[in-house]
Amino acid sequence: MVAGTPRVLRVMNERAALDLLTEHGALSRARIGALTGLSKPTVSQLLARLEAAGLVGSAGTSEGRPGPGARLYALRGEVAYVAALDVRPGRIRAAVADVTGTVLATHTLATPARPGPGGVAAQLTAALDGAAAAAGTERPALRRVVVGTPGAFDPRTGRLRYAGHLAGWHSPGLLAEVAAALHPVPVEYENDVNLAAVAERRLGAARGHEDFVLLWNGTGLGAALVIGGRLHRGWTGGAGEIGFLPVAGTPLVRGVARSGSGGFQELAGAQALPRLARELGVPVPEPDSATADDASGEAVAAALLRTAAEAYTRPGEDPVPGAAELPHDGTFSLHAGPVALLRAYAVRLATGIASLVAVLDPAVIVLTGRVLAAGGEPLLRLTEAELAELAPSRPRLLAGEVTGDPVVRGGLEVALTTVRDEVFDTAAL
Repeated sequence: MVAGTPRVLRVMNERAALDLLTEHGALSRARIGALTGLSKPTVSQLLARLEAAGLVGSAGTSEGRPGPGARLYALRGEVAYVAALDVRPGRIRAAVADVTGTVLATHTLATPARPGPGGVAAQLTAALDGAAAAAGTERPALRRVVVGTPGAFDPRTGRLRYAGHLAGWHSPGLLAEVAAALHPVPVEYENDVNLAAVAERRLGAARGHEDFVLLWNGTGLGAALVIGGRLHRGWTGGAGEIGFLPVAGTPLVRGVARSGSGGFQELAGAQALPRLARELGVPVPEPDSATADDASGEAVAAALLRTAAEAYTRPGEDPVPGAAELPHDGTFSLHAGPVALLRAYAVRLATGIASLVAVLDPAVIVLTGRVLAAGGEPLLRLTEAELAELAPSRPRLLAGEVTGDPVVRGGLEVALTTVRDEVFDTAAL
């Protein structure tokens, strides 16, 4: 092993200090020394260099102790800005964050069923411009943009797959058009559910886990597969498109590439809940005609599960009023009500999850997305109990913890990882 030169050690120490300021926020010189093990003179020198380089600045003084407060140092957020976009039918949501990870602004752009002049590139540009302006900066000042979409871009062809419902996104020249429109800002693409998994691993329920599955149910069913701490995307980028999974309890679906749906989607996707509710005599709310079709169906499914979860946990009542325990063959009384809806849906959900468990054997499965979140703890526990009967191992089922838009948050985390490596490299100082 070659001993590190003083210059290499200096760069390593400065990066360690910058990472601590990223993780903890403002810190005193003494605290940085305690966390790094560096001497007081060494910490003083590196902070002086980082301050001269414009990477850190004064953040006031510490309080709560007798005597003068110690000077605090913090990252200067304006050193770099990044953006992330969550693309769905009917809208694009954009957010801008500074290098500390603080979200400065968000902007939602309504998009028509068919892109207008300028196509998708014009939509992305408009969404970014709106978010950048709200953040007090401009689009060219962004260091990196991450775009989250349903489906995935095939690394061999550069074309979007598994997302036929996303109008305007299937042109063979799309990536080049977007790159030209956003130049000189680098653009990166990732599956939206994968980005939600990044957010949960960095900030939420999957922290500390190297092997987990994130199951998302919003406008569609999808999963992110994290194996050994890395996202597994597959040969075409389609790993985790579990809506296409053939499952028991629904007829075998053929021609899935044309229809954009498969067995698990038909069994447990958002569109399945209204049908199941009607079979059980549960009133189905009317869809909101003001929203896009997919978003409206997602809202109806979420409303049904929310009502069912509330009925299940209503104080002072039998959790299964007037109904027997749901048999494992999936049969039930046609008038069992919202609680039976929750139980029946848990059986359907566990049916698909059991296949994932048999193949991947994850330690944890995180349930998230608007529909699954609406079922809350009751849906989580019912699904876990059913899964214990269907799967050979028993992973922990956890509710997603990242609120707001996990896709956007994950996109920002991906962008920040790259940009921090760029701006925190002090070798040239």
